[in-house]
Amino acid sequence: MKIIADLHTHTIASDHAYSTLLENIHYSKLAGHQAIALTDHGPGVPDAPELVHLLNMQAIPEVVEGVRVLTGVEANIMGFTGSLDVPETYLKNLDWTIASFHASACWPGTEEQHTKAYIAAAKNPLVDMIGHSGQLGFQYDYEKVVKYYKEYDKVVEINEASFVVRKGCEKNCTEIARLCKKYEVKVAVNSDCHFAPCIGHYPNSLAMLEEIDFPENLVLNADYDRLMEHIKKRRNIK
Repeated sequence: MKIIADLHTHTIASDHAYSTLLENIHYSKLAGHQAIALTDHGPGVPDAPELVHLLNMQAIPEVVEGVRVLTGVEANIMGFTGSLDVPETYLKNLDWTIASFHASACWPGTEEQHTKAYIAAAKNPLVDMIGHSGQLGFQYDYEKVVKYYKEYDKVVEINEASFVVRKGCEKNCTEIARLCKKYEVKVAVNSDCHFAPCIGHYPNSLAMLEEIDFPENLVLNADYDRLMEHIKKRRNIK
């Protein structure tokens, strides 16, 4: 399977990342990618950029070095009502919004609380993808919530960094992927890159999907036309 776009990347706009947008684009081109999503953290994470970072994304050309640049953000799920740390007026102007839990923005609660929060995120029409939800500490009722992902056309992330820096979550990630296969929920394989050379390298994610015989037609970012058609459809909802 060939991934054609990394839909979860960070730049030095987030202080704990180490590459510029141009460096990320360059490595996307080296990887043979056709698109990249710029998704620095929302303000709930302590070292995230100011919201003006999102307002000024109009300054970025749609295509740089032959790579389509998608404007976006990794918004934080704040508390257990599913509210996000980025106002709707900002999200409506972006190509790609990820909703994720981070302990630095919201301390873990109970499985029931996490389940309610993820259901709320699934129902939010401005959310495109659920980020690294297999992480330890934020477990939820996977089967119950995956049905909502299907109903509300959410993409579920298969996050390569989870296999590397979030040790112990492999079982959760695999279970979620199996349920996405069962209920025909789209997924996206991403690096969650905080350093440009990570882009284009997804060995653990792809091996896991191959192991469970995950259908390629459900991997959104394995086909450029499929990805862009999905984004176009989502824009009409927003």
